[in-house]
Amino acid sequence: MFKKILIANRGEIAVRVIRACQELGAAAVAIFSEADQAAKHIQIADEAWRLEGQPARVYLDIPQIIELAKRSGAEAVHPGYGFLAENGDFAIACAEAGLTFIGPRPEVIRKMGSKVEARRMMEAAGVPVVPGTIDPVDSVESVKELGTKYGYPIAIKASAGGGGRGMRVVRREEDVEQALSGAQREGASYFGNNQVYVEKYLDHPRHIEVQILADHHGNTLHLFERDCSSQRRHQKLLEESPATNLSPELRKRLLDSAVKGAASIGYTSAGTIECLVYGDDFYFLEVNTRVQVEHPVTEYITGIDIVKEQIRIACGEPLSFTQEQVIARGHAIECRINAEDPFKNFMPAPGTVSSYREPQIPWVRVDSACYSGYQIQPFYDSLLAKLVVWGSTREEAIVRTRLALKQFEIVGVPTTIAFHLQLLDDPAFQAGNVYTTYVETELKQRLVAPAPVAVAAGTDLGKSQAGPQTDASLVEVVRKGPRTFEVEVNQRQFKVAVTELVDRSNSTAVQKAEQVRAKTGPARDPRPRARSSESNGGGEIKAAMHGVVKELLVAEGDRVSTGQKLLIFEAMKMESEILSGRDGRVVSLKVKRGETVEAASVLLVVGD
Repeated sequence: MFKKILIANRGEIAVRVIRACQELGAAAVAIFSEADQAAKHIQIADEAWRLEGQPARVYLDIPQIIELAKRSGAEAVHPGYGFLAENGDFAIACAEAGLTFIGPRPEVIRKMGSKVEARRMMEAAGVPVVPGTIDPVDSVESVKELGTKYGYPIAIKASAGGGGRGMRVVRREEDVEQALSGAQREGASYFGNNQVYVEKYLDHPRHIEVQILADHHGNTLHLFERDCSSQRRHQKLLEESPATNLSPELRKRLLDSAVKGAASIGYTSAGTIECLVYGDDFYFLEVNTRVQVEHPVTEYITGIDIVKEQIRIACGEPLSFTQEQVIARGHAIECRINAEDPFKNFMPAPGTVSSYREPQIPWVRVDSACYSGYQIQPFYDSLLAKLVVWGSTREEAIVRTRLALKQFEIVGVPTTIAFHLQLLDDPAFQAGNVYTTYVETELKQRLVAPAPVAVAAGTDLGKSQAGPQTDASLVEVVRKGPRTFEVEVNQRQFKVAVTELVDRSNSTAVQKAEQVRAKTGPARDPRPRARSSESNGGGEIKAAMHGVVKELLVAEGDRVSTGQKLLIFEAMKMESEILSGRDGRVVSLKVKRGETVEAASVLLVVGD
């Protein structure tokens, strides 16, 4: 077993991996950006090292991460998910530095990172693929020809994409040009590759994926399947295992094909074969060469720790069980609790979590890096926590998940808790009839925003559900025990505890200082910060949060109409189209493509 492992990630997955390392007796090394210096993953790690540079980019800084791994004395690197987890260059850099990359071989990552190459290899292995191109396309005309060949709708997908990034669905020929440029732009932005391909788009498919584990001794097996059909913008919201309404014959074909496909490419480590199920058929979608966000639901029904198996495989150990020993028991559901307003088109909401309390009931697991006072940074995704619940049946799992959600308290920012409660009550979900666009095309129209609940100091905040703000002037802050501080020396962080030696009962100065802190407290904006832009009466359109101007769709002097798209704005890894709120003319553009702007910055002005 490795003695020391560096986790090249942040947030809840870094916390998850650190816990696995500690269970295996390996010291865990955390890295963090300047914005993450109070993050939970560095609080629980055995040691922590600061990354220098812009917070939005440092977790992608391969040379710096490799250097810190070497300076820390780490023997291996676990990439988690996102950031560099599926970057073949990073895996190669680890090997060249004498570090073990906890994941598949670099050549496998690269081949599966190309959706075009992955399609080729899976088709050769006999795994069904959606009708589409094998070679990349680069012109509007070629996409239109394929639209005529396959029939609309079609999907334009970034070759290096994943998780819905770099994907555009085209239902009419006249929308091809805009969709092509959007897919190419996202591919270049998120994955450094603007190549795209085209395939037939299946309306109302289910998103079913198979968890794979494979060692270096020729053992490849599955841990059953997960249903990830509850999505918005091709991003998963709720996952469950096993998938409901699958015939035994279809399930067997799906699982057998996934194992066959993984073995054919020489896969090792944990991975996921994602497929679309359409009627009684299924089609290969992509291979995720990493641990999935939703891996806990599989761990719950099988009792197998996927992250620890990943680490053991990287150490060269064989799998500790056979396919026959993998047994699915009961049903598990995972709800992704995001800092988003589901009643405002799931817009992200950076801010401060003023109060955080997890449900304390049996059969519930919460994977999170959140805590009271947690600052949600605009540079990263909006995931706050993963609520995972087990039941002996799907019906019992739904009941238990509902109870857990009602006890989950997150105050200070809007979250998806209320959405999940309404999803669980939805007849189509309860019947297992949800498809990949169901939330956006059907359920969203029926969502009802919960009424705000006032919360007073000293009351049971658990009754507030998700979102209401607490008046800081009502809360008396009392500090007990030693104060902890972080001291940094040569980029490495050390934890220091200092015990206060002041007689607080007789210290008027201390009492007055605490009263001031309690009354003023951290400033909080009581309004949900769910919009990516806002406009005042003068025609100024401002950014509602820190973000990046991805595309300008108008120029100074252009006439625009109400509802017209003006620019594309990205915040917290989510793109939004900024629309004009009036008829008029673009008087001035205050930004340019690719520019990073702060909250409240003027983007453009529309006048008469």
